[in-house]
Amino acid sequence: MAGDMPRVETMGIIQSVRTAISNLNPAEIREEAGVPIQVLSVASSAEAYSALEDFLTPRAMSEKRRWVGHHAMSRAIDADAKRHDLLFIESGLALPDGWEPGKTAFRFDPLALERLPKAIRQDHPGLLLPLAKRFAPFRKEAIQNAILTVARENAFFSLATALPNVLPSFMSLPWAASEFASDTAVLTANQIRMAFLLAAASDRDVGYSQQKTEIGGIIAGALGWRSLARELVGKIPFGGGLIPKAAVAYAGTYVVGQSLERLYRSGYGFSGDEKKQAFHSAFHKGKEVAGELLERLKKDEPKAKS
Repeated sequence: MAGDMPRVETMGIIQSVRTAISNLNPAEIREEAGVPIQVLSVASSAEAYSALEDFLTPRAMSEKRRWVGHHAMSRAIDADAKRHDLLFIESGLALPDGWEPGKTAFRFDPLALERLPKAIRQDHPGLLLPLAKRFAPFRKEAIQNAILTVARENAFFSLATALPNVLPSFMSLPWAASEFASDTAVLTANQIRMAFLLAAASDRDVGYSQQKTEIGGIIAGALGWRSLARELVGKIPFGGGLIPKAAVAYAGTYVVGQSLERLYRSGYGFSGDEKKQAFHSAFHKGKEVAGELLERLKKDEPKAKS
């Protein structure tokens, strides 16, 4: 798809992307993931304590990584005087004073421990990244949260920059090449930020040199997503391509994220055929998300004018 664009235009997009990513600072993500978290656990028995600890630091992990996890946990029965940031308490036990459910305290069932990361993602997703760096079971939720959040952000950005000043109107849309290239640069930079987030959640080093191969693939792919979005918009009259354009932004970001997740987990990303299959599925979801976001923009627009 990218090969259909004139060379000058392609180079202009690449330069726009370089300018956009110059504002990204991977150190901020490293700092976010490295926030120290000490977990205090409260359970009714030694077996329940052990079940939680074995879940958070699986025996399949390396000794070094298990040590990092164990060092971040304390049992209430033998906790020292150090500060604790989170409380994991067995269901059915009385909550100690000073802990707030859904913010600093989370309950766990020793027989259904897989629910704990899901509960934290639902109630306090901001905790996922530092927890994922220390405890492997949080990685899946942290990664999926980052992928879906950035995909949704890119869909929203695609909609917001395409809409005229007065909503709703689908008759004239700002499809100037320079503006579209700017959109592409921002969407691509956001995907690179996602790559940093996924690397951090996977307990990998984060930075431009560390992710240079992934970044190169994202930039190359951006040219293809741009061509696809332009093609879809061009085929649909009266601005009806607004939803497909946002859906491409969502689906393209989602596919990039899923491929990176596999890369960090297994050492290889999606093949070309797998990317096509994943995009087809994600595009339909992207249209749903774009429709919801568009309705929200249309409802909020009068408030912005007042």
